[in-house]
Amino acid sequence: MWRFFEVFLWQVGGAALLTFLAYQLNINIDFLLIALIGALFGVLIWLFVNLNRSRLFLEWIRSGDVSRAPKLNGVWGEATDRARRLLREQIKTLHISNKRLDDFLAAIQASPNGVILLDANAQIEWCNLTAASHFGLNPSADISQHIGNLVRDPIFAAYFANGNFTSEVTISGKSSVTSRASRLAVQIHPYGQGKKLLLSNDVTGREAAEFMRRDFVANVSHEIRTPLTVLSGFVETLQTLDLDDIERTKYLNLMDQQTQRMQSLVSDLLMLSKLEGSPAPLSDIWINVDSLINSCELEAKALKADLIAKTSAITSSDKQFKNLNFNIQENLQFAGSQSELLSAMCNLANNAVRYTPLDGEIWVSLHISDRGEAVFTVRDTGSGIASEHLPRLTERFYRVDTSRSRESGGTGLGLAIVKHVVQRHGGELQISSTLGTGSTFTFMLPAHRVRFKENEIVSSP
Repeated sequence: MWRFFEVFLWQVGGAALLTFLAYQLNINIDFLLIALIGALFGVLIWLFVNLNRSRLFLEWIRSGDVSRAPKLNGVWGEATDRARRLLREQIKTLHISNKRLDDFLAAIQASPNGVILLDANAQIEWCNLTAASHFGLNPSADISQHIGNLVRDPIFAAYFANGNFTSEVTISGKSSVTSRASRLAVQIHPYGQGKKLLLSNDVTGREAAEFMRRDFVANVSHEIRTPLTVLSGFVETLQTLDLDDIERTKYLNLMDQQTQRMQSLVSDLLMLSKLEGSPAPLSDIWINVDSLINSCELEAKALKADLIAKTSAITSSDKQFKNLNFNIQENLQFAGSQSELLSAMCNLANNAVRYTPLDGEIWVSLHISDRGEAVFTVRDTGSGIASEHLPRLTERFYRVDTSRSRESGGTGLGLAIVKHVVQRHGGELQISSTLGTGSTFTFMLPAHRVRFKENEIVSSP
């Protein structure tokens, strides 16, 4: 109705204007004809105005800039207002959708698993940085590339060609963070109209842990089976043979050695289990280091005395212990677990005693470094260790010389225990050795776990 009324007003206005002009100019023409011409003229002006409004409206719509909407009257003004409101709502909805998409992609980007989106032609639509690292991809340059051209592992190629994606496959990865080649578990999940979601997971650590578990079980089984076999044989001998007292004593002593060996093994296994399954030691419980060193020294001397008793008739304490030297910073305190630190110190000192000839030298020292760290060192003049063995010395049951280690009473777990104890206290274990010269084992505890006893002033050596 408003549009009809607007046209009528333009007609009336045009007729009135033209009639007034004709009257003023004394034009001798029928006023009715003049009024009709004026009305037609008014309609033409109305059409021109509305055509201009429509032009402005269409230009604004084409530009898509909501902020530059023209100010129009009439129907075109109402159309402009409605279109502006609709565009604003659509832009707001689009912003919300884009924000959700960005959050979703950011979440996938942060995923520890690799994610690759493939279209119906198996071409890459998108991948996260983890997948790029797993497969050696370029997240921008490799978009639209066929996955088969980039991942050429035969196992994956056969898996993809087979089309049966109900289970995952394990393939070799491009990157490696360990000494072993990385391994990836890959599975494809179809979705949409022929599209596919490819997920990858680095299982290098998992496979390494499984390998270590199998190796550990095999080693434990072997270490326990050997003394059990010996004990079983000796028990059968004692049961079936009529032995004199000397022979019986000999067999019983051998049985006792094997029993002690199993007890040491079980004790070390329990210690490792405790270290791996318990929280890190507190840093506000202080231990007197003097008592730790005294216990360590007594145990090392007792072990050396036992070794000497088995190999010679020397009984003089001076001859027994003159080559076992302790040079210790006194009046120190450590923050941590007393039993763990004592175990670490004793393991290093006892290893030196076991693997150093009786006429060799052993030095055990403890001092404070310039950075305030506690440095505990055990150095010997033993046969030394070849360089290729050094990186693996702290592995469980790893032995440089298996036969010699078992003869000396070692379980193959001592250095693994030392490493765990030192790491749990925030420290570092260092090993250096020269074949034929000797070895040096050092662990350092951080400065915040070391202090001098209160009210006592001690000078550094």
